[in-house]
Amino acid sequence: MWLQRFGAGCGVVLGLSIGVPGAIEAFTGETEPTSLVLGLGVAFAAPTVTALYLHQRDRAGRFGAVAYALNLLGLGLFTGVAFALNVVVFQLDDAAAAALRAGPAGPVLLGGAGVFVAGTLLFSVSMLRAGVFPRLPAAGYGLGLTLLAALAPLDDTPWTSLVHIAAAASVIWLSIAAAPSRAVTQVA
Repeated sequence: MWLQRFGAGCGVVLGLSIGVPGAIEAFTGETEPTSLVLGLGVAFAAPTVTALYLHQRDRAGRFGAVAYALNLLGLGLFTGVAFALNVVVFQLDDAAAAALRAGPAGPVLLGGAGVFVAGTLLFSVSMLRAGVFPRLPAAGYGLGLTLLAALAPLDDTPWTSLVHIAAAASVIWLSIAAAPSRAVTQVA
């Protein structure tokens, strides 16, 4: 119960670290502070997906367990990618960033994003199949986070900001839904 509550709280922090910078960047473009918040906020992803899984595990079956495992591995890889892009590569000039992507880091970053997308989509499907979460944020999780991965290497636009906000709303909604109730039932 504690782990699920902790993970749900992490999900709210994760969502805010995705959505608030995304909303600001709609007006300012990517900045060092917004990039830093997003790059550090991804640390809350693994506890978040764990809380989501714990909330649905009784109804998710084997498919849900496999989807969770792949999503967790993908998050491990993509949080590293998001950290690197937002905290390290953001600080490099265009030539240095291009040189970094041209070396072995480029395919590794792309592969990590691919595992993340596969895990995210499967976990979204598992949430939809289990029927424990509201359908809109369960679908938004898969679509929003997949689009974030696809758009990560591109320049920020108002459309990417909208994707950040939609993904953040899905993560926060799911996290709130996954938070266990503090109500205590009495046994007669």
